[in-house]
Amino acid sequence: MSKYLIIGLGNIGSDYTHTRHNIGFDVVDKLAENFSTTFDISRLAAIAKTTYKGKQIHIIKPTTYMNLSGKAIKYWMNELSIPIENIFVIVDDLALPFGQLRVRSKGSDAGHNGLKSIQEELQSASYPRLKFGIGNDFAKGKQVEFVLGKWKPEQEVILQERINIAVEIIKSFCVAGLSNTMNGFNNK
Repeated sequence: MSKYLIIGLGNIGSDYTHTRHNIGFDVVDKLAENFSTTFDISRLAAIAKTTYKGKQIHIIKPTTYMNLSGKAIKYWMNELSIPIENIFVIVDDLALPFGQLRVRSKGSDAGHNGLKSIQEELQSASYPRLKFGIGNDFAKGKQVEFVLGKWKPEQEVILQERINIAVEIIKSFCVAGLSNTMNGFNNK
C-alpha cells in the first residue's frame, strides 16, 4: 500500500489560529474532518492517519513552529518510510492572489521560513507542494502583521470554498499523482 505524508504548515498556539500564515493547518484540519479522523499529539507534530482508495495517508501539523517545520517533516518521513515524492506540503504564498491555488513539484523557498527549513532538512527543493495564495495587500513594512493577521470577514466565504478545493487537490495528489493533479487543477 502506497503511503503519503500530507503536511500543513503553520504555527501552534491560539495567537496564530486561522491567520493567513496558518492556512496549511486550516487545510489539513478540513482534510482530516473530510476523512473523519482526528489529530493526536506525537513527536514534533500533531498527526492523523487514514486510508483512501487503497492509499495510506498520514497528515501532520508540525508543532515546531514554522521556522523548524523541516525537522518534523524529516522525522515523520523517516519514521514512516515515505519517499520525498510522496510528501505534499500545504503553504501560504504572498506572491499569489488571495485564494489562488497552485501545485508545484519544486521551487525556491521565496523567503518563506517554513519552506527554507524544509529545504535545509531534506537537502532538496524538489518536493511536491500546494501553494495557497494569501495576496499581498499590505503597506510597506507591514508584511509580518499581514501574514500573521486574520482574514478579512468578506474573504471568509471564498476562503472556505478554496479550502474545500485544496482538499480535493490533496486527494487527487494521493490517487492520481502529481502530474495529473497539476494538469487538473493549475490555472483554474
